Amino acid sequence: MNSFGSIAWSSVGKKVITGITGLALFGFVAVHLIGNLTLFIGPGAFNEYAHFLETAVHGGLIYAFEAVLIPIFLFHIISAFTVAWTDRRAARKVGYKSMKNAGGKSRKSFSSTTMIYTGILVMFFVVGHIFLFKFADHEVDANGVKNLYKTVVTTFKGVGFTAFTVLVMILLGFHLRHGFWSAFQSIGWANDKYLPILEKLALVFAILLTIGFVIIPVYLFLNGDPSAVAGPGGH
Repeated sequence: MNSFGSIAWSSVGKKVITGITGLALFGFVAVHLIGNLTLFIGPGAFNEYAHFLETAVHGGLIYAFEAVLIPIFLFHIISAFTVAWTDRRAARKVGYKSMKNAGGKSRKSFSSTTMIYTGILVMFFVVGHIFLFKFADHEVDANGVKNLYKTVVTTFKGVGFTAFTVLVMILLGFHLRHGFWSAFQSIGWANDKYLPILEKLALVFAILLTIGFVIIPVYLFLNGDPSAVAGPGGH
């Protein structure tokens, strides 16, 4: 009898892992955007939101969340890389004759053929994002609330970082467009009847998420006030 590990790390198993973890990360991206949109309410709302995440359950909530998210992220990266490597080796044996849509469930497109590259770029961006906004030095008010708003706005006052963020968010949109519907296909929840619907949903979600993530750095670059103070009621 095959062990669970050997089944999970088979060709089909790795695609299932990639699909499940991809959907989980898709959900995280959507929730993360909703939280980030509190920036438009004002510095007080955003700082209080970030403070809640850091201090809820005496700080245990954020650690529990990270304990789940980090393995999901790592499994997604490892399984996606190995699937891409296996597919590439198989493709070399038969040779590519065309980059066009092969029909059926292949749905070959710019999004699908660049998944590994957009994924790598997003991975490096996430590492930098964590370093900049989680471990940076923040101003703290008398109530212990970090002025994360000021840190974010100050960072996005740089045209280079703002432009790079916009580029990465657009490429993330391409990554999500293919990743969303193909995740359902990988775990066996897609067929010829539902696949066109999933593709349309993927396009809508990708566009909405991309717009949401792009308008934040652009707005802060143009209108953000780095001198805004932290704490409840800050404006």
